Amino acid sequence: MSDLNISRNAEIPDALRIARAKASPNLGPRLLFFSGGSALNGISRRLKAYTHNSAHLITPFDSGGSSQILRLAFDMPAVGDLRSRLMALADESDLGQPDIFALFNHRLPAEASRDELEAEFRALLDGSHKLMRDVFQPMRSLILRPLHAFAQDMPDGFDLRHASIGNLILAGGYLTNERALEPVLFLMSKMVAVQGTVRAIVDENLQIGAELADGSHIVGQRNLTGKETAPLSQSIRRVYLSDGEREIDPRKVRLPKRNRRLIESADLICYPPGSLFTSVIANLLPQRVGTSIAARSVPKVYVPSLGTDPECVGLDLSGQVAALLSALRRDAGEDCPTGKLLSLVLYDARSVEPKAIRDVAADHAVTCVPADLASADRPDRYDPDRLCDALVSLT
Repeated sequence: MSDLNISRNAEIPDALRIARAKASPNLGPRLLFFSGGSALNGISRRLKAYTHNSAHLITPFDSGGSSQILRLAFDMPAVGDLRSRLMALADESDLGQPDIFALFNHRLPAEASRDELEAEFRALLDGSHKLMRDVFQPMRSLILRPLHAFAQDMPDGFDLRHASIGNLILAGGYLTNERALEPVLFLMSKMVAVQGTVRAIVDENLQIGAELADGSHIVGQRNLTGKETAPLSQSIRRVYLSDGEREIDPRKVRLPKRNRRLIESADLICYPPGSLFTSVIANLLPQRVGTSIAARSVPKVYVPSLGTDPECVGLDLSGQVAALLSALRRDAGEDCPTGKLLSLVLYDARSVEPKAIRDVAADHAVTCVPADLASADRPDRYDPDRLCDALVSLT
């Protein structure tokens, strides 16, 4: 059971906490999410009404889509999930930067000839493109600098189809900052007035590997999610960090001090909905993540995905909790009490069978708190307001 003594009958939502947060989101609670992918973007966009102090530690190990094209061309971490979370948390009010926001979100056409793609890209580079003209100086020059750096190092034959301009700017900034992500993430955050903090869990170019139930191994996030390749036919036993060929000792991949400080100052730690292994647990693999979480006496909440997670073959809710705890204990120690790593499971009362809740309690002695969280028209999706209400209520 959690050392925070959270009641099974905890009142969710807490109207007073919610009203206080919405009245002064700049003073809102410090919610920390270990996240990746797009599952949390809609919720993050709504979260801005409650707090401007949320922190998002994102896996840079994605190996699919346009991020993979950049990774292969420049031997760099994935930036797509980082950019999309920055945009989700950007200030979209009249005080924000809508022209820069539109530019960073723009994608080149998916269906266009090479000549057409190169012509539009040249227009962006020389400033004649409408989206670039709409950005006033000196911001335009700040944006063009990394974009020109990208263009200078862009290999012959680089596939610009459906390329995100924001991703290209991040890639160029990475190259011009001695192959470091943090400076360009910070700059992009300031340009669109991000209402929160978005960082890569580590600033390293690595892959995710998985050992399956039969002892075989698969390397690469895109090979595990069931989106770009066939879904897994057996369960994942564990995931690990890889250089693309072999497993890496996690002691060689250390959580940066700046990210440890985010954990140390959090009012609530959330393991949010999303692909369990490649979007959530992947962030828990570097050294010092588990020990940093265990040292913080705040609510630590698992919000399981609604619908079907292709990565969770053969895993019920208790199995998902077990996978989460196992990953955390690799760093925190096998004898680390459950309550120091996970306080409660917050679940949609209509989507989880009573037996699943009993199994979690019996297997892990973890409190399970029901709430009305699913969207009324999409029962496989969380309603952003309801989930934000619930998380703020637990701080």
